[in-house]
Amino acid sequence: MRSVRARAALGATLVVAVALAAAGLAVLLVLRGNLTDRAGLEAEVTAREVAGELALGATYAELDLDDDDHPVQVTDEEGRVVAVSKDLEAISGTGTAGGVRVSPAPAPGPGDDDDDEDDGSDPPRSEVSSDSPDFTNGTATVDGEKADYRFAAVEVTTKEDVTLTVHAGAPLAAEQEAVNTVRTSMLTGLPVMLLVVAGVTWLVTRRALRPVEGIRRELAAITASEDLGRRVPEPDSRDEIARLARTTNETLTVLEASVDRQRRFVADASHELRSPIASLRTQLEVGAAHPELLDLPGAVTDTVRLQVLAADLLLLARLDAGERPGRTAVDLGALVREEVSQRTADRIAPQVSVADGPLEVAGSRGQLARVVGNLLDNAERHAERSVAVTVRAERDEVLVDVTDDGPGVPEAEQDRIFERFVRLDDARSRDDGGAGLGLAIARDVAARHGGTLTVGTAPSGGARFTLRLPLPGRERP
Repeated sequence: MRSVRARAALGATLVVAVALAAAGLAVLLVLRGNLTDRAGLEAEVTAREVAGELALGATYAELDLDDDDHPVQVTDEEGRVVAVSKDLEAISGTGTAGGVRVSPAPAPGPGDDDDDEDDGSDPPRSEVSSDSPDFTNGTATVDGEKADYRFAAVEVTTKEDVTLTVHAGAPLAAEQEAVNTVRTSMLTGLPVMLLVVAGVTWLVTRRALRPVEGIRRELAAITASEDLGRRVPEPDSRDEIARLARTTNETLTVLEASVDRQRRFVADASHELRSPIASLRTQLEVGAAHPELLDLPGAVTDTVRLQVLAADLLLLARLDAGERPGRTAVDLGALVREEVSQRTADRIAPQVSVADGPLEVAGSRGQLARVVGNLLDNAERHAERSVAVTVRAERDEVLVDVTDDGPGVPEAEQDRIFERFVRLDDARSRDDGGAGLGLAIARDVAARHGGTLTVGTAPSGGARFTLRLPLPGRERP
């Protein structure tokens, strides 16, 4: 039962078995009901024929009761048998007290006077009842052979105002034989049908799951070889398996890109760390050998660069691991004013403009402060005379614009500057241009907060970075 094919075949077989059993039972019940009704109709016809003879004044001896296939028994109001078929030896199911023994017929009594008041309780004279007959099942022994019959009871009133009940039977042998034949055929054909269903389901499921096995083998090979450049085969069909294969390949593509990104990240981080570490080691070795040549400010600068770079790398690692920011309320207007007030050593003092209205967003105050600080650092590094920060609300978002009057960002480079360890031509100096992680961190933090960070051209010709963050309750899914 660990195989999908086995479970599918078993499930289909059980469902078909239950359906066929229910259908077969319904067919048998309908067939038996129809044949029983047919036998009842035959019995009613025979009973009404005999009742008609009695209504026309025929005596008991004159009744035509020679039909061995339809035994007849006539009883009076007291349940005594007054007439039976010629070869009828025993009968049950008619509710008569005397069986088939004929009781002496009572002498015809005087009829009711025409002047007697009719109270409406007696049936009309010399008339066969038009009511539906009573049907019962029983047995009868005719000429030494016992069989099952369907009996119909019809009342008749003779000319002598005697009410009689005619019991006529129709054999149920045909009904029983037909039902037995159909039941035997069903019981014989059901196992064959179930075997066919199980076999077809097994083969169809095997054919349908064949691409899945190919996907599994390829994934196993990818796991063993650690080659994320391979892809699983995609069937030509447009069913769920084809969509599974496409989704698997898309996942492998994202995973390959993520692994390549991590590899580049590690390589770039190693490269970035190598220079300040080597510089710091050189200065310390020179200071140890020649204390008078120790460049203490340079050593402190390299140490600070190492500290900042390590903090950036740790933040990127947490972001890559899926760390979600907190959901505290952060007033971006107050946050920008606080960040600008702390930048007393900047070459150019930023100009701040905060609009009125709701400027609170949900997120991490520390991470959003890092975004604003990185944008201000970038603007300070490239501006010539002015840096401006604008905070405003627009529809369901809060916008933070950071502009400068520097050379701007070429349109072809506007996406690339957000990649990690990327420096443009005028910012390649490690001392002046940083490690190339500030904008990458800013965009990743914005994305974790459900926002975006884009770059465009400011009216002054410099760069304009726009941070968009959704208002609380309006976050993107």
